[in-house]
Amino acid sequence: MFCLWPSLWLQPGTQVCFVNWQRVHKLASLQKATALPQKKVQSLLYPFSALEAYLDRSVDRTQFQLFHPSLEDMVKAEKFFCSTQSHRIDYYVSAERMDHVPALKPPEVCFIGRSNVGKSSLIKCLFSLTPELEVRVSKTPGHTKKMNFFRVGKAFTVVDMPGYGHRAPTDFVDMVEPYLHTRKNLVRTFLLVDGSVGLQKADMIALEMCEEMRRPYVMVVTKIDKCGSGTLLCNLMDLQDVVKTQTTSCFPQPLLVSSLQFWGIYLLRCFIAHVTGSIRLTDTSRS
Repeated sequence: MFCLWPSLWLQPGTQVCFVNWQRVHKLASLQKATALPQKKVQSLLYPFSALEAYLDRSVDRTQFQLFHPSLEDMVKAEKFFCSTQSHRIDYYVSAERMDHVPALKPPEVCFIGRSNVGKSSLIKCLFSLTPELEVRVSKTPGHTKKMNFFRVGKAFTVVDMPGYGHRAPTDFVDMVEPYLHTRKNLVRTFLLVDGSVGLQKADMIALEMCEEMRRPYVMVVTKIDKCGSGTLLCNLMDLQDVVKTQTTSCFPQPLLVSSLQFWGIYLLRCFIAHVTGSIRLTDTSRS
């Protein structure tokens, strides 16, 4: 399966994404990742696969594999996260209020989450093939104080929202709620939860806010490299129980990621390209 890369990447007529590999992480691209041993590649592409061995046979795995695109689809999606002359990726503007938010036509996705959950780090990782793009990342919680808009060519826009909870901007609710409620081109909200600590009270408040908006959103479990498999699975099962019993607008499958190890980054790129209509998948689930 993983030996298909060269034929996929070098199809006739394909615009090549030129990357200065000296400036990017060695796992930023599937071209590098697929050179690893197959078991390692499987964990990078589908992080949940590394946890399956620890699950009881009675546990239903279906909801964890609803979005299970092929390697071919991930290759197609990756190209949208690499800047070219005809597909510029850039920071566009920051906004503190809705009247400062730019009127952009392309589909939009936004990332919200508790302060220090790793939002900016995740966005920086998603765009790691475009190292010249400045995504400010800080070890200090609450660093993002404004809504930051990143244009991905004419395909879609990514919005980094301020964090909630500790050191959140005092006007967080006034800033974020109107955006989520009125932004017509917003196609998906990604609600980030720290996989090493699980759902917190502030996360539940954010989840309730997303439910009130009745707009589609997805749970993204971050920092899955920061804890053992047992802790991660317990937190994941608790999260799945909440999604199953307390949500109606949340996509049933949580997306697991590590911005440090690049686990799940290719899958998340593919999901974003899919929901923004940038690519048409050959298959969206595991057969």
